[in-house]
Amino acid sequence: MAEESPDSAYHSNGSSLEEEAERMEDEEQERLLNYWQSVGRGHQVDVPRDMAEPIQQLTRNNNPQERQTIPFTLIQRKEKLGDLLYEKRQYGKAKWACIKIKEKQYEQSICLGFMKLMRYICEQNSSGLYLGITIPIVTIVHTNESQSEMTQSVTVAYYLPEMLQDEPPHPFDSDIIIEEWPSTIVYSRSFRGITNEDSIMREINLLAEILESPELCLQDTFIIAGYTNPAAANRHNEIWFLQRP
Repeated sequence: MAEESPDSAYHSNGSSLEEEAERMEDEEQERLLNYWQSVGRGHQVDVPRDMAEPIQQLTRNNNPQERQTIPFTLIQRKEKLGDLLYEKRQYGKAKWACIKIKEKQYEQSICLGFMKLMRYICEQNSSGLYLGITIPIVTIVHTNESQSEMTQSVTVAYYLPEMLQDEPPHPFDSDIIIEEWPSTIVYSRSFRGITNEDSIMREINLLAEILESPELCLQDTFIIAGYTNPAAANRHNEIWFLQRP
């Protein structure tokens, strides 16, 4: 009986190790997809199978140290009895990847918008590269004149990392538009938990009561800034009022 040569044994073991690594990779991808699909069902959103790779890539690169926070200049902090009520900040002119979504529920809109932006961030762009996470991901919402209810149309937006600001990669998805936003002063208040029509309207009314001069801000346009992905249970969010130009 012929003995197996050291070389053939090496190739056999190397091959089996590669197959095992590939199998584990596939299992992890399937686990993450199933988790996101479960979360999506809770928001009445279908997470398609072609999201498996972007989800895995985003999860793999989801290191807090590698996230780039959108730069701003702090103008004022308003506190009461040691509690932070709000911050007044200035954000500079910058380019954002934006997508307009109009679903029946806010939660559906932000999940679908976020999935499309994930694909753009995860190589589905003209550079073919992973672009990196910037936080927060923001959602522009609109209300009626009396600020009693939200309209259904929202815009979900991703701030392009500093190194891509001059020449942003083009999205493959024609629904995603690269926009340049002007320098803006915002009044920001932090809140935690889910974001839906009720919680957003509550936060809008709360900040309007706290501000000394809310009439200086836009009365029908607000921003929800999300620092954790829509699948997270206890999200870190901010409500932003935009000072009139």
